[in-house]
Amino acid sequence: MLPDRAVRWLGQRIGRVGVDRGHKVHPVPNLTDSTLAEPAREALAAVVGAENVLVDGPERLARASGLSYLDLLRRQRPQPGDPVPAPDAVVLPADPDQVQAVLDACVRHDVGVVPFGGGTSVVGGVSALRGDKAAVIALDLARLDELVSVDPVSHLAVLQAGVRGPEAERLLGEHGFTLGHVPQSFERATIGGFAATRSAGQASSGYGRFEDMVAGVRLATPRGEWRLGVAPASAAGPDLRQLAVGSEGTLGVITEVALRVRPVPRERRYEGYVVDGWAAGAETVRQLAQEHVLADVTRLSDVDETAVSFALSGGWKTALLRGYLAARGMKRPCLLIVGWEGDVKARQRRTAAVLRRTGALRIGRALGETWRHGRFNGPRQRDVLMGLGVCVETLETAAYWSNLDDLHDAVRAALTASLGRAIVMCHVSHAYETGASLYFTVLTSRDDADPVGQWQRAKRAASEAIVGLGTISHHHAVGVDHAPYLPAEIGALGVDVLRAAKHAVDPTGILNPGKLIG
Repeated sequence: MLPDRAVRWLGQRIGRVGVDRGHKVHPVPNLTDSTLAEPAREALAAVVGAENVLVDGPERLARASGLSYLDLLRRQRPQPGDPVPAPDAVVLPADPDQVQAVLDACVRHDVGVVPFGGGTSVVGGVSALRGDKAAVIALDLARLDELVSVDPVSHLAVLQAGVRGPEAERLLGEHGFTLGHVPQSFERATIGGFAATRSAGQASSGYGRFEDMVAGVRLATPRGEWRLGVAPASAAGPDLRQLAVGSEGTLGVITEVALRVRPVPRERRYEGYVVDGWAAGAETVRQLAQEHVLADVTRLSDVDETAVSFALSGGWKTALLRGYLAARGMKRPCLLIVGWEGDVKARQRRTAAVLRRTGALRIGRALGETWRHGRFNGPRQRDVLMGLGVCVETLETAAYWSNLDDLHDAVRAALTASLGRAIVMCHVSHAYETGASLYFTVLTSRDDADPVGQWQRAKRAASEAIVGLGTISHHHAVGVDHAPYLPAEIGALGVDVLRAAKHAVDPTGILNPGKLIG
């Protein structure tokens, strides 16, 4: 629950909040009827067992879509006469061989297949679309949950695709290793999902993005099994691993991933700094990146995100901090969280030297540790806010440093123009020598007359503002939502290349219909 003072503060900024204007008891969504033909169901049951072909309504609804604001809205506040498109069945294979056999059966019966991991997509990546198929299944990889092997000499581990983030860390930790891949979806998302969407973790400046960790990949495809990756580097043609990574289930179902792992860090240290203003903060992060002294975690919040953080936390400690900052001339404070893992002391000194030089004000470890321990609270806070009648959603992008401020301003302006009274927050959470990501969070009072259209219009305006300045997605992937903007980024020829690759492995088009390239 949010404190009453926080609810009042939000109401002053965005309009009416504090009352759930939906149903007191949310109705169960109406599902589309299953259209899976009996011969197809029998063929799938022959592969995985009848008990692992689920057709009950709750099981189908649970794999009908991801976790975007609109996904949650449609499930929690369904509209009469508007049934939720759901998979016609949920199929749970036990191993990579069964995944391949399921695809073979779906090819024979012309059934669409949506690979399903943690279900955390916020761009429609796991929506149960069927395209031109009479039926579609959700291929749930939850039973592919094993650590296949660990090579302690080469620092490699092979994990099955259904292993969730926390379990991967537990399994690797027993051997003294870690992935170091901790996105906000960490608690639910899976190894296969990380690979399929080119995920980026909060400590990507130190450990790398997920594609940087991938040494090999095993996929099931409608044409048969495909294995990639035999050496740490190769000049044997284009790196097809990177075609599989980020393919969002359209070129194959990832069943195993070989990953570079690192020893569990001996020490972790997180600290909080404050800089005066967004421009100064972005310049500070740029210097850290270009002088190669970025902390493993480097997260810069803009003025609005910092203000919301202060307002929602409240309390006497926050009041003291705000007074402390004001006394030191910080008129537009922006929080900067930096964290190091492993060999901390020398690296922390080098980062701190640049921060002092650029005028960043050190607040101390308490602020950094508070962020670290609360970094997975976002989804829980979103649920509370939605219950208070708030439209709350995120979007992200990235750009070169020379475009970053323009992109920040353009997206903010587009969202504000579309939504009216709104809080538009932003942070940098991934920085590179050449540029950085921007992650926006939006809060506004929900339009009860047209809640879906309210966000669709805002997201379209923001996406149009991004085109030409940055990428349509830094780490949320393409899915359905971003597909209209992909040609502007990769060109018509690029789309043709992707279509040709898809036709090569999936000639009848059963894999994840409607995603990535439509």
